[in-house]
Amino acid sequence: MTQRTNTRSDALRPVCTENPSGILTPKSSRLVRRSPIYYGWIILIAAGIGMIMSSPGQTYSVSIFIEHFIDDLGLTRSTVSTLYTVGTLTASFALPFIGRQIDRRGPRVMVGFITVGLAMACVYMGFVRNAVMLGVGFVFIRMMGQGGMTIISSNVINHWWVRRRGAVLSLVGVAIGLLGSGSFPSLIQALITRFGWRTSYMLLGLLVAVVMLPVGLFFFRRAPEEYGLLPDGAKPVSAQDSGAPLFVEENWTRSQALHTWVFWIIGLGGACVSMLGTGLQFHMVSIFDDANLSAEAAAAAFMTIAIAGAGVRLIAGVLSDRVPIRFLLSVGLVGQTVTLLMAPRLSGTTSALIYGIAMGVTSGLAMTVSAVVWAKYFGRRHLGAITGVSALIGAAGSALGPMPMGIARDLFGSYTMALTVLAALPLVLSVVVLFARRPHKVQAA
Repeated sequence: MTQRTNTRSDALRPVCTENPSGILTPKSSRLVRRSPIYYGWIILIAAGIGMIMSSPGQTYSVSIFIEHFIDDLGLTRSTVSTLYTVGTLTASFALPFIGRQIDRRGPRVMVGFITVGLAMACVYMGFVRNAVMLGVGFVFIRMMGQGGMTIISSNVINHWWVRRRGAVLSLVGVAIGLLGSGSFPSLIQALITRFGWRTSYMLLGLLVAVVMLPVGLFFFRRAPEEYGLLPDGAKPVSAQDSGAPLFVEENWTRSQALHTWVFWIIGLGGACVSMLGTGLQFHMVSIFDDANLSAEAAAAAFMTIAIAGAGVRLIAGVLSDRVPIRFLLSVGLVGQTVTLLMAPRLSGTTSALIYGIAMGVTSGLAMTVSAVVWAKYFGRRHLGAITGVSALIGAAGSALGPMPMGIARDLFGSYTMALTVLAALPLVLSVVVLFARRPHKVQAA
């Protein structure tokens, strides 16, 4: 059997007999060996904490600081939006490098660098005095938080779970929704009220360092095969009655994945949700203010988004193991269209509640897709390199969201025109992604 395309001859192998890291001799780890449960559950908890600790670099946290940047630094909304766009876009170019380093050096080494980097970036934000400093701060909190911490936490889960990947990631999604996007905005609002926005950012940096350094360095591990285990806690093949492979996984290199049109369609669909969702979250306080709703109501809306998103992720995670992932992304894109049309037309607390639920449904579906699709479509061996590129696309998309909305608000006095026009984009993509089936390497006898 020969490959028609430039692929590796071992592309089709049973995972149960192949270590995706390439290490054939199992390592010895007292922690893994003495774990009373399958160590993948420990990984799930540790990586879930990592995703929550990415919050200081996520838009739902940054959005609570926006009005303070504008007032205290004497900047316009357009300027802050543009700085956020440029900062996020600049940060995104580092993500492929971070992804490759995760593959090469392993998660324990990289989580230390990323945690220290994010903590220092948060402390730096407390010293920002002008537009240039703010732009630099945006680069690093986005690079280390929204980018690095999210990539490494997602990747380590994907290595330890395969057949039940969607289901276990849905459990993490619930925790992230309630303790991350649901709780952090209100926590930050309370900190700012008591300590001011500068001290609050420094306290966030301290929180990241104190929590994530010991969790990441002590508990993160690369792949179960390195320790003589199998994904999902499965028994070795020799212990199976049939002796058949537990499952088969195609491992694509980054170059091979990038040469498929499916990669780009899925990537652009996710980037669209990221772009428009980031824009809406970034201007959340302003959108609510236009509807005569308070900043506290805007912060509380994030809890509604989180609860709805957590519930959807719980369902979507299970569905992702049973239905084509492209269907979930398509529904999420339709939901994004709905939120864009609703945002400038809020008229009270009831509509704000419905709006928050719609945003939660959209983000829950999109986050489920981004968490499972790349390992499902392209395997685990080069997952860091592949997700590094996909993260670049998503981060670039999120970078482009706040600026046009902020400029439109300054020019026209409302968000109505910009959001109505932008609503057409996810609607079109919702149809296109339905054709993005899981790719398979072409073989010929």
